Amino acid sequence: MTTTVEHVHPALAPITLGGLALRNRYAVAPMSRVSARPDGTPTGEMADYYAEFARGGFGLVFSEGTYPDSAASQGYINQPGLARDEHVAGWRVVTAGVRAAGGRMIAQLMHAGAIAQGNPHQDHTVAPSAVQPRGEMMRAYGGSGPWAVPRELTTAEIDDVIDGFAAAAVRARQAGFDGVEVHAANGYLLDQFLTDYTNRRTDSYGGPVANRIRLTSRVVTAVAEAVPELVTGVRLSQTKVNDFTYRWPGGRDDAEVIFAAVAEAGADYLHIASEGRNWLETARLADGGTLTALARQVTGLPVIANGGMHDLTQAHEVLTGGHADLLSLGHGALANPDLPARVAAAEPLAEFDRAMVSPTVTVANARRWRESRQA
Repeated sequence: MTTTVEHVHPALAPITLGGLALRNRYAVAPMSRVSARPDGTPTGEMADYYAEFARGGFGLVFSEGTYPDSAASQGYINQPGLARDEHVAGWRVVTAGVRAAGGRMIAQLMHAGAIAQGNPHQDHTVAPSAVQPRGEMMRAYGGSGPWAVPRELTTAEIDDVIDGFAAAAVRARQAGFDGVEVHAANGYLLDQFLTDYTNRRTDSYGGPVANRIRLTSRVVTAVAEAVPELVTGVRLSQTKVNDFTYRWPGGRDDAEVIFAAVAEAGADYLHIASEGRNWLETARLADGGTLTALARQVTGLPVIANGGMHDLTQAHEVLTGGHADLLSLGHGALANPDLPARVAAAEPLAEFDRAMVSPTVTVANARRWRESRQA
């Protein structure tokens, strides 16, 4: 990977995100670690995990996908939640540690929908339509075999989903988070509504892309209205955890509708995910432009780019070429929890080792990996 640039890297410059002052443009991407207690309460080990990134210089830290209600939203066993008072108390320790180290933290709220593979609250999954998800459950997150055929949500249940996001946003404020990100990417419930082949509805939530983005827009509005003092963002993607090749069928036209809708709904920023792929691979449009640059042009809002942003040359081009305003890092952050400090000191970056997230993605597994390297 590229580890040096000729001058001070633009990612080290401060920025304001929806009124939230950040010391640089580096963010830790949301990464599911399935390391909470069985009831969804964050642990002390999780607090140490998140605080380490802030101590390493990251200006912004996203929580992993966090389930908002005690119904059908939970996706994984030992996934953290923001559905109960106990969850708030656990997250308060996490956010305090991040803030004490100079960072800021945003809670990502996620409803798994049809690709839930571990939910003690329900014995079934829900989705826009009764369409079996592609692929199989992810072993690293405790699943195996094909996903079940989900039950189609009623319009009343959709309203309950929206209320669940808003209530969880209030809990996020109580837990000390600086913002809330609505997870509408990577194949989870809101993205299932946006995706043409998983959404076969004939009501106002199905059909043209303007209808398929409606649920995400309503959730963004509900969150922004519930916690107006916090930053509200939305994460979008074309690719999914169970479909790396999907692209929005209308290309640029669909993207413009999607971006305009979430901006009008009240989003303060857009976070464009690449789901394990390089940014350029998933962001490039047929006309040579990029989704991230288009999002900036359509909305005028800050945009966070994701996918290979540990490559300093690519990151430099993304920021100086008008493609995005901030960078979120997954594997690069896991391998280098002090990456911003290393970049500032022109120190080399460590390579990501897949053993850090294999056979499981837990924080404990990563700790064992480090201990084995130090032995």
